[in-house]
Amino acid sequence: MAADPLDLPPRSRQLLRTLIGRYIQDGEPVGSQTLARHAGLEVSAATIRNILADLEDAGLVTSPHTSAGRVPTQQGYRMFVDSLLQLKPLGDAEVKRLRSELPAGVGTQSLLGNASELLSAMTHFVGVVGAPKREQFAFRHIDFVPLDGRRVMAILVFADHEVQNRVFEPRRVFDPGELERAANYLNAHFAGRPVAEIRHALLRELRSAQTEMEALLAQTMELAEHALVPSGDDMVLAGQTRLMGVQDLSDLDRLRELFETFARKREILQLLERTIDAPGVRIFIGEETGLAPRSGVSVVTAPYRAGGQVVGVLGVIGPTRMAYDRVIPIVQAAADVLGAAIDPAQE
Repeated sequence: MAADPLDLPPRSRQLLRTLIGRYIQDGEPVGSQTLARHAGLEVSAATIRNILADLEDAGLVTSPHTSAGRVPTQQGYRMFVDSLLQLKPLGDAEVKRLRSELPAGVGTQSLLGNASELLSAMTHFVGVVGAPKREQFAFRHIDFVPLDGRRVMAILVFADHEVQNRVFEPRRVFDPGELERAANYLNAHFAGRPVAEIRHALLRELRSAQTEMEALLAQTMELAEHALVPSGDDMVLAGQTRLMGVQDLSDLDRLRELFETFARKREILQLLERTIDAPGVRIFIGEETGLAPRSGVSVVTAPYRAGGQVVGVLGVIGPTRMAYDRVIPIVQAAADVLGAAIDPAQE
């Protein structure tokens, strides 16, 4: 049964906070003498040992076989981040770095890559950014270019400055004039609307069209069905190799399992999907992540917003023994800056 932080006496809370803080900093089991020096409690060493025994009975700390000191359990970390952690706002220099390297007015894909690299560089762990679904964004302009055979290339310019080229093969050959008329119709009637709306609107118009419009709408609908399909973008990872230098993840089998998870992406995408409706930072510790079960990692995530709605999630994957007080403000600030950079309304 999980311990209730409200049931812990103040001295126990302070001792647990100090123990986890020292363990995160030093990576060594924390003994009663260390806690006596750093916890700021005017109590005897015997009292500290008694409190530690109570914390161990509550499942919040445990004693490794090789040491008389204690280390936090997953449950202990959970209580720490939920009710004992003391956060500091991100420094001005770091916020300035985020804003300078995630500027508005560049393509979204470039921003996603920069954001994941920045998260990795600033935390020394893995940065992950879930890509926005392209159909959430309005498109500004479309052109169709005939290629060899029946193939056509659609050049799409979106409101977030992203340009995509999509090559497809419609059911019949379109001559250049038909392609130009279809593009002109889409640009005149649908520029500024999200891609997801356009296919539905075209279907409605096609059903109610008069005879003279039917041919153009039918041609436009066929081309749009190919050109405006959802893209396969999923997420951007950066800094996986940084985990090879993390003491807590140095076991080769554990690293191999974790890297296989990175390669599959499925579990990470599912985790990001679980957090997209969260109002702020979410923290998943150990088995809560749903990633490689023996990996010993935590994930800190935050959604980012553009155009008044959540469009994606970013975060950091690192060891359970991470400096949460530093990682959490970085993740939150990166989400705020990335959303502002993507948001067309910020221009």
